[in-house]
Amino acid sequence: MVKTRKKIAVVALGGNALLLPGEKGTIQEQFLNTQKSIEGIVHCIKRGFDVVITHGNGPQVGNLLMMVELSRGKVPELPLGTCVADTEGAIGYMIQQALINRLRKEGIKKCVVTILTQVIVDKDDAAFKNPTKPIGSFFSEEEARIFREEKGWSMVEDSNRGYRRVVASPNPRKIVEEESIKRLLESGEIVIAVGGGGIPVTIDKDGYLEGVDVVIDKDLASSVLARDIKANYLFMLTGVENVYLNFGKSNQKPLDTITIEEAERYMREGHFPKGSMLPKIQAAINFLKEGGERVFITAIDKVKESIMGQAGTRIIP
Repeated sequence: MVKTRKKIAVVALGGNALLLPGEKGTIQEQFLNTQKSIEGIVHCIKRGFDVVITHGNGPQVGNLLMMVELSRGKVPELPLGTCVADTEGAIGYMIQQALINRLRKEGIKKCVVTILTQVIVDKDDAAFKNPTKPIGSFFSEEEARIFREEKGWSMVEDSNRGYRRVVASPNPRKIVEEESIKRLLESGEIVIAVGGGGIPVTIDKDGYLEGVDVVIDKDLASSVLARDIKANYLFMLTGVENVYLNFGKSNQKPLDTITIEEAERYMREGHFPKGSMLPKIQAAINFLKEGGERVFITAIDKVKESIMGQAGTRIIP
């Protein structure tokens, strides 16, 4: 008897889903937000999908880097890659616990596993020569000068609030733990992976992995993961219900269902901001061109409606 392959869904939670504007960011607040954010994931599981969960970590890494700065000279410093790994584990723990408890309540017997995921980037990626992603605390001009000289950091003035470190954001190429994720899915596990875009690594001349202090866009990394595990669907859950044309303007227009061709045209026309929607659209296009069936971009609480065609933006081949 031939076993029917289940549909695989990669569900990408935005980092701000766990730490909302106006909150202090306590662990108690983040646990409560996590419990609310998993409703769409539970719906996918009930529909019979095999699910892989990814998530952002921007606010959490920012807080951890602030702790690093405040403890400078008292404890050894943590490099950025280690901070990404720490937050990937911590957020994975929160999602894992919240989901296990919710599945128990629903009477669903499934294991939930978090994998600390390394993501390979090309050491020759042009992004390394043009760091643009601001991270961490604000510093004075004198502190910025010292960090440039002593650490080789790239520092830029940020909105007249001081100087911040900027790092490269190269494109993700491959998921190191891909085969482990596949095996866990095949055994019926729910997997949490590629947290915060994954821990960035390069491959040296001898073929060994080496960590690098850069950040990887979570949605682009989720797209690579979805491609490599041959997922059917990619959900990118964010703070708005739809993708919009002319977002924030009087003539803004929500998009319902669009094709790759339409998405590329709107992208060329400049409808999608670099720091927010553009990576999601690029991730959607990449995934669909590699064989994905459908991409859903919507609010965290609109997954069910989005699948039914009643909310959100759907992108199709």
